[in-house]
Amino acid sequence: MRMHSIRDVAAAVRGRRQDLGLNQAELAKRAGVSRKWIYEFEAGKSTAEFGLVLRVLEELGFGLELGKDSDAEHQEASARRAAVDLDALLNELRARETSATDE
Repeated sequence: MRMHSIRDVAAAVRGRRQDLGLNQAELAKRAGVSRKWIYEFEAGKSTAEFGLVLRVLEELGFGLELGKDSDAEHQEASARRAAVDLDALLNELRARETSATDE
């Protein structure tokens, strides 16, 4: 799975956490971070400390592999980042707010 932004990584973490049946507090305890940190990271906070991100990825069974994108892949990724679907963004924000109040 290719990751092109912190939001991509956050979405993968959130999905894997949910697949494993973990809530944010359980993952936080396992990874040695706070639930607030998990919440902010899953929300795409771009200032997340990389070492903590790696601990969370490891706890969820993810590996990290670095590779160079081809020029075509790089251009496609740049185009995806430039395009914004406002409806999808609003729906995501509403879902996060609902999720945060449920946990």
